[in-house]
Amino acid sequence: MTTTTETYGVDPTPTPLALLLLGREADPNSERGVECPGDLPAASDPDLVERARAAKEKLGDRVFILGHHYQRDEVIEFADVTGDSFKLARDAAARPEAEYIVFCGVHFMAESADILTTSAQQVVLPDLAAGCSMADMATAEQVAECWDVLTEAGIADVTVPVSYMNSSADIKAFTGKHGGTICTSSNAQRALEWAYEQGQKVLFLPDQHLGRNTAVRDMGFSLDDCVLYNPHKPNGGLTVEQLRNARMILWRGHCSVHGRFSLDSVNDVRARIPGVTVLVHPECKHEVVSAADMVGSTEYIIKALDAAAPGSAWAIGTELNLVRRLAKAHPDKEIVFLDRAVCFCSTMNRIDLPHLVWALESLVEGRVPNVITVDPETEKYAKAALDRMLALP
Repeated sequence: MTTTTETYGVDPTPTPLALLLLGREADPNSERGVECPGDLPAASDPDLVERARAAKEKLGDRVFILGHHYQRDEVIEFADVTGDSFKLARDAAARPEAEYIVFCGVHFMAESADILTTSAQQVVLPDLAAGCSMADMATAEQVAECWDVLTEAGIADVTVPVSYMNSSADIKAFTGKHGGTICTSSNAQRALEWAYEQGQKVLFLPDQHLGRNTAVRDMGFSLDDCVLYNPHKPNGGLTVEQLRNARMILWRGHCSVHGRFSLDSVNDVRARIPGVTVLVHPECKHEVVSAADMVGSTEYIIKALDAAAPGSAWAIGTELNLVRRLAKAHPDKEIVFLDRAVCFCSTMNRIDLPHLVWALESLVEGRVPNVITVDPETEKYAKAALDRMLALP
């Protein structure tokens, strides 16, 4: 099957409503917070490739480079392993001989790596500006205030917090301290099933869509079983009765990239590509997940395309760098980005080759830049929550 990039390819067409590469414009039909502010660094000087190779060779086994699936190709080229956030953190923990863990991802991922690695290892984030809009939507102070609201409503003692891996160490620690667990997009259902064995309600942080989609799509809940807690409103914008009647209390947070996709995106791609299979990440909105053919984590998406028949057509609802990489890896299949508008994960893209070279050359010179350290108290409770996840059947 032959296609043209302009009509069907993985490079969507920028429009006045598109986020372009960076979100210099915002789509009024998208959720708040999807503007993806910031500048995507310019394409790297080819000389940097040789400098990265030389620095990595000098460091040898002392350095272990992790590359998240959403990173740009020029960074992935130098990664020792690639994967999602938790897989990478575990990979780092399995390499205790590496003095330096260079995490090409975002801040919360580097925190998880620091929690799971030894005290003799140092975790480096090449650019401290590489944050996560979703993780930033739930602060420790906001979540503590939410717990006070639940306590006043008389339901805190029957509520179990479940936090998505895409959260700060502070939120993971809150979860561990209150008897909860962490989940990934792959094991969210198992985590929720465990939580309901411990209590009657779940406070799901910080991604409302993963929580709602798992409860409704995978566990048979109704949308009425879920309420949305807005930290910017008194009592979360909810009445005591609403809180007491709810089974799922969803935090008002979302992914700035996956929040881009809409039902119109699904309908549009089906009209353009007859027979296309729509495969989306569970961080997408409920109406998008409901309209898709397949739903799964990043690893699930990769495995599905690896197993797909030659000549099949796929529209993928996840970060554009990964979709491009998958299209390049499977030239025998038609793989397109679900949305016509362009939106990379702008904070993930802050980890570019110039920053990686700077970090590696600093290590060669004996300087350890941008070390990510989680304090012992936070680490203790965050690790307790992570350990509960690892113990899930």
